[in-house]
Amino acid sequence: MLPLPFPDRGFMQFCWLVPDLDAAMAAWTRHCGVGPFFRFDQVAYEKPNYRGTASGNADITAAIAQAGDVQIELVCVRDKKPSIWQEGPTAGRSGFHHAAIYCQDYDATMASYAKAGSEVIFTGLMMGFRVGWIDAVSTLGFFVELIEANPVAEGIFGKFRQAAENWDGTDPVRRLG
Repeated sequence: MLPLPFPDRGFMQFCWLVPDLDAAMAAWTRHCGVGPFFRFDQVAYEKPNYRGTASGNADITAAIAQAGDVQIELVCVRDKKPSIWQEGPTAGRSGFHHAAIYCQDYDATMASYAKAGSEVIFTGLMMGFRVGWIDAVSTLGFFVELIEANPVAEGIFGKFRQAAENWDGTDPVRRLG
């Protein structure tokens, strides 16, 4: 058997687009015991590039909670501007949108998806580090987000994990700070 060409293969986050962020967080907490959620308002990427143009930021709010080994991300889109949030498996509606991989070798992982025939549709910087979205809808049914491994994300993701450990249901929505 040939070795797989993808150096980073561990999906660590699953994202759904939702019409009401507060209601979605409450549903995940009530029906699955997932929480606490960390809420992020006015999410924007530095140096966004959407389908070859310097654009792609949308008016979104998001929330992330750790659920075992994976993160649950909920995104509420509040505009209709062309972006990754208006296309893909949900095409501007509610539903499953993407799975994310935390990349130790971002460049090699990005190149592996391109070599396999998937198109890069968005790149940008989050907290100064690279992120990218791959269109894998025709093969996998969803987008794939690549997150460049970095110390800022490590710290934030650690806070999500720590908050979820032995969480007793109190303070279900939080902000970093």
